[in-house]
Amino acid sequence: MLARRGNLLVERDPRRPSGRLLCQSGMEASYVDLADPSHLEFDYMRWMRIVLRAARARRVIHIGGGACALPRALAAEDPAGRQEVCEVDPEVVALAREHLGLRRTRGLRVRVAEGRAFVARRLPDSRDAVAIDAFVNATVPRRLITVQALCDVARVAPLALVNVLDDRSAREVHLVAAGLSAAYPRVWALGGRSGNTVLVGGVDDPALDLDRIAARAAADPSPARLTTPEAIARLVTGSPALHDEDIEAP
Repeated sequence: MLARRGNLLVERDPRRPSGRLLCQSGMEASYVDLADPSHLEFDYMRWMRIVLRAARARRVIHIGGGACALPRALAAEDPAGRQEVCEVDPEVVALAREHLGLRRTRGLRVRVAEGRAFVARRLPDSRDAVAIDAFVNATVPRRLITVQALCDVARVAPLALVNVLDDRSAREVHLVAAGLSAAYPRVWALGGRSGNTVLVGGVDDPALDLDRIAARAAADPSPARLTTPEAIARLVTGSPALHDEDIEAP
């Protein structure tokens, strides 16, 4: 153990001397390689990178920071791009700076900010993508995945990615996919039967080749299966989306 602060824990990877793992409430929250910012240990982050690369997304808002592994990898690959990170917990940012190698880097800006409020202040069509990778007790915060929240994401960016942790029941996947389907004309996914699923909402862009994305995801060290827009449309038929009024306190 390198550091502990409340429910946050930083550990050294015994298999990789330069690897650092951030845990929150016993859950693996982020992993970085101090010697190689391009290394992404978590499979779903590699799947997200495949999508963002294919979409040529250079101006990306990341909601949920952790150690900022994905935005750091993208900034290292494209320093002229613009990776903006919103992390709501200042203790997470402090630990990332003290023990996880987070430094001022060209193309990367990290803020202590609530993601939905940050998106609400952006101009229409001012970003290429919004990537949501935030959790409270292993679920995506509800205020980030309501129809109203995701429609505001669609106002700002033509592409949205949401990392969802689910089991074989896929209830969480159905809920987020229904919300994305209300905001974007095309929704699809990368993932497996359980664990992490990356749900993607986007516009009808023929330049985004899903067959090529599927091939690259299938070739990942942890292969992912692409669920097509047609299959997602069938999946969410009859599945209610979440609205702001559903989560308002009585």
